Amino acid sequence: MNEKVVTIVLIVGLLFSLAVLAVQASSWHLPGNQQGYEPAQPIAFSHRLHAGEMQIACLYCHSGAEASRHAGIPPAGTCMNCHKFVSAPLGALRAEDELAKRENRKPRQVVSPEIQKIYDALALDGHLVRDPQKTEQAIVWTRIYRLPDFVYFNHSAHVSVGVACQQCHGPVETMDRVRQVPDLTMGWCVNCHRTASASGVASKPVQPSIDCSTCHY
Repeated sequence: MNEKVVTIVLIVGLLFSLAVLAVQASSWHLPGNQQGYEPAQPIAFSHRLHAGEMQIACLYCHSGAEASRHAGIPPAGTCMNCHKFVSAPLGALRAEDELAKRENRKPRQVVSPEIQKIYDALALDGHLVRDPQKTEQAIVWTRIYRLPDFVYFNHSAHVSVGVACQQCHGPVETMDRVRQVPDLTMGWCVNCHRTASASGVASKPVQPSIDCSTCHY
């Protein structure tokens, strides 16, 4: 093998290695950075359906965000405000109604597998009444956004001045499965505070602090 061929092989090998490194680098994160984290949840809850198509306000389910540090995860009882009436997607309910008409009978109850998980968690029977033979089970949701213990963040302080949920959580109303959108680095937070100081929030002037003791104390 002459020198020209060896050189070409080495160059091709180098370019291939650089391409592989570039692809890997696109997924590299600093320790603690979970940007893009998109875990499966115990119930396939779709924010696209609920917050997007149904236009349910974020604070209806995450009411804690308005009054406390934590947005909170809604209890299954909150889900039942709607799902004691809605047990399956509209298409499935309509299909059963049409089938029942053709078969000259009453429509059967249709319960989707995901909504059934809510009923099971609350130990409900087929009539949505507490079944003494069953045990209530907590729905263990997987947390997506998590700040280090040395960082203080207060949801209510942001919500009360008009910061939209999407500012930190991205367009959740378009997500079937929620993912972490920003990297949540200190620089990202500080830049947001600086921008808010310069241009305001929801057309209101604000002066968010960039002093270290505001978030670290």
